[in-house]
Amino acid sequence: MKKNVLLLFLALMLIFVLAACGGEQASGDESGESNENDSESSEDVDSEEPSEVTITHEFGEVTVPLNPEKVVVFDMNTLESLDKMGVEVTGVPQANIPSYLDKYEDASYENIGSFFEIDFEKIAEINPDLIVISGRQQEHYDELSSIGPTLYMAIDYNNYLDSFKNNMTILGQIFDQEEFIASELAAIDEAIAFINEKVSAEETGLVVLANQGNVNAYGTGSRFGIIHDEFGITPADEGIEVSTHGMNVSFEYIVDKDPDYLFVVDRDAVTTGESAAKNTIENELVQNTKAYQNDNIYYLDPSYWYVAGGGLVSLNEMVKAIEEALQ
Repeated sequence: MKKNVLLLFLALMLIFVLAACGGEQASGDESGESNENDSESSEDVDSEEPSEVTITHEFGEVTVPLNPEKVVVFDMNTLESLDKMGVEVTGVPQANIPSYLDKYEDASYENIGSFFEIDFEKIAEINPDLIVISGRQQEHYDELSSIGPTLYMAIDYNNYLDSFKNNMTILGQIFDQEEFIASELAAIDEAIAFINEKVSAEETGLVVLANQGNVNAYGTGSRFGIIHDEFGITPADEGIEVSTHGMNVSFEYIVDKDPDYLFVVDRDAVTTGESAAKNTIENELVQNTKAYQNDNIYYLDPSYWYVAGGGLVSLNEMVKAIEEALQ
């Protein structure tokens, strides 16, 4: 009897020990799986790509999603650059689309008004992931920011090339095309260096805007100052006042400065659709200048120089125009 009780006791102890070992193993397995899952989860978090980027601009900071899907663009420099990058946009100011971007006049794009008359209701309806503006819309920054992330992109004419590069670099960051932008900027640097080599310090240039029979001159640090500041053409007048609308001058002034090159931007071609600059500029007085007599009066495309003037397309065209003038 005692022997049977002892055997039963030993059997129960064995069962208990085996059960305990099995429980520890199961617990260990579960713990291992949990640790592995925790490790994998941690790795996923560490390797997860950022979904947004914060940009510093003139109005502070704005956080935008990477590769935003619904993009509204007022700035033509941005629009032409995104077009070259292959980025689709949703809304544009169709009242002000330059001829080289006329694809954006199509009804497949939302019309958000004009440079100065913004359709806020349409933009709110779009609910954009990104709104890009420039100087013409800056007074509406707060209202646009209340609709969606708004990025201010403008050219600093006192530091044109660095400002342009910064703007393009920002677009590269937002749309994950930094390598493409770097390649484009390198090509532009090379083209400008080529112009610099061809420029003669002895030859002067004057840039004027023709507008309804009036003529305004632009010098260094102005919206057309790139001709002097970056391309290296010596100003015919170092004292031109820097102003958004230029310094109003007479034809006698042009004769007095007697530039070797006269560069003309025809504003009428943009505002009225009819070119009038040649009739305004090439009068009897101006015919006495070296620029006229040596066939060195050049009419610059206002779509590139006046409407835009700081994107991947327009800057390349601006470079080509000066290259041709110097040949």
